Amino acid sequence: MSKNPLHALMNPRSIATVGAGNNPLKMGAIQALSIVKDGYKGKFYPVHPTDEEVFGYRAYPSAAALPETPDLVMFVLPAERLIPVLEEFGRIGTKRAIIISGGFRETGSGGRRLEEKLLQAARSHGIRFLGPNCIGVINSEILLNVTLLPFAGVKGSLGMASQSGTYVTQTLPYLADRGIHFSKAISVGNESDINIIDALEYLGEDEQTKAIALYIEGIRDAARFLAVARQVTARKPVVAQYVGGTAAGARAGSSHTGALASPDYLVDGLFKQAGVLRVDSLEDLYYQGWSLATQPPLRGRRIGVLTNSGGPSTAVAHTCSRGGLDVPLFSADLQEEIKKRIQPQGSAANPVDLTFHMDASLLGKTLPEMIAGSGEVDGIIAHGVMSSGFMKALFPHAREIFGFASEEEFISQFSSVVPGLTEVPQNLGIPFLLSSFFGREDRCTALFQDHNMPVFDGPEKAARGMLALYRYSMVRRQPPYREPQLPSCSNRAAGIIRKALDLNGVEGKDGKIKSSSGERITVDEYSSKQILAAYGVPVTAEAPARTEDEAAVVAAEIGFPVVLKGLSSAIAHKTGRGLIKLD
Repeated sequence: MSKNPLHALMNPRSIATVGAGNNPLKMGAIQALSIVKDGYKGKFYPVHPTDEEVFGYRAYPSAAALPETPDLVMFVLPAERLIPVLEEFGRIGTKRAIIISGGFRETGSGGRRLEEKLLQAARSHGIRFLGPNCIGVINSEILLNVTLLPFAGVKGSLGMASQSGTYVTQTLPYLADRGIHFSKAISVGNESDINIIDALEYLGEDEQTKAIALYIEGIRDAARFLAVARQVTARKPVVAQYVGGTAAGARAGSSHTGALASPDYLVDGLFKQAGVLRVDSLEDLYYQGWSLATQPPLRGRRIGVLTNSGGPSTAVAHTCSRGGLDVPLFSADLQEEIKKRIQPQGSAANPVDLTFHMDASLLGKTLPEMIAGSGEVDGIIAHGVMSSGFMKALFPHAREIFGFASEEEFISQFSSVVPGLTEVPQNLGIPFLLSSFFGREDRCTALFQDHNMPVFDGPEKAARGMLALYRYSMVRRQPPYREPQLPSCSNRAAGIIRKALDLNGVEGKDGKIKSSSGERITVDEYSSKQILAAYGVPVTAEAPARTEDEAAVVAAEIGFPVVLKGLSSAIAHKTGRGLIKLD
């Protein structure tokens, strides 16, 4: 059974909220409202010093007054008042907490000391907590939302862990408009106790979560991140946005969460070793995460492209090709079948360009099923499946021409829902991504999104979604990681070191070679490379020479071109002294 502390925190049977009151301008009231309004079925206990009732629930003045020990306590109160109240809950046996309160490490040295005291107090009572300075969590499986804004109540499949609270709550309306829904979402705040690596591990273990999105400003324990991420990416995809690699990004992250940032190149290497897919924007984080969470694996590189216009088809093909995917020409037989169903001026090659077309069934169902059935592609991208959205945009002009009394009457004449459209993705058995310039005002867009189907608002974005599937397929093809076995001590290497220490080195009682002066001794370049070679590390072909004649003989044996370097353990930097000559 997992020891991850988030399993208990994310599934409480009862919640107490300290700071929940009836003032609608207070965060405590707003976050408590999310708990009681978004469908959570567990027990809710407001804790307030004066209010006797909050949102119809009896309120309690203190932890000791509660009728039972809550599984989870959420704190929304000033930092200086927090620790004594946390200790009260510790004394009654509460073991999980979410600390919304700010004013800790992110504010400077004084806040850092206060946060250390907070951690000590929590540990003394066995309390594991998120925060401080976080915004809460969402568990759509049990309709639990303790963040500021309401969520749609849809049980999604994308897990989110973020070092920014905004990306867990303020983005909820943005995501709902795009049909993207969380399985679980976790704001980690300052990570005083539970951190983003714990969140990654938890989401990796969560069956509802099919893909994971991470927003990261700094990683404190790279070794553990690597170990956990490797385990997770072997089972499910992880996509991450890292923003601490520049001086400005690192400074901004430190100011609001106290995050410790690392250079971009180090994080790039860490992510590649771990199998984590890096993205550069929040939009790609959500969209590509959603593609990875909802689509079957991409088993090859061949992509079919279908559009109702030449521009989007070219954009998709270009983006796919730049990322390593193929957009192959269809066979003559398949092209003939496609030509039977499109207008004469259209193109049946790949990309398939229907030219302007309002038949959502052809672009969204008939052609995708035909192309997938041919076995000539491994994934399909379609742009321009639309119906009512286009008609709504056209109506102000059309009313003048056709005299329709209402928008609804106009739409009913030209737009209908395609039977079986929502079953298409499942029937294809391969990744199927869409893009459209019309949002949920369009029936097709809304229908697809409501059935777990990503619809991007631009063709290149759909192509990047497919590229995310391709990148993860490459991660899955990598052989399992094995811990390297360090070589045993080399007698050859030890001999080189003994020789280097011959004049001022001594052998200790433990048999180890030591400097007699206690200071560091520099080994010359040739000897250093020979030590590496003794352990199997490839080095350049070279040999020492004491005279010009010896140098000529060695050069002939090695083969030209050669480099002549001065050799001395006392000179580490040769270029400035003119001790390197080419050819």
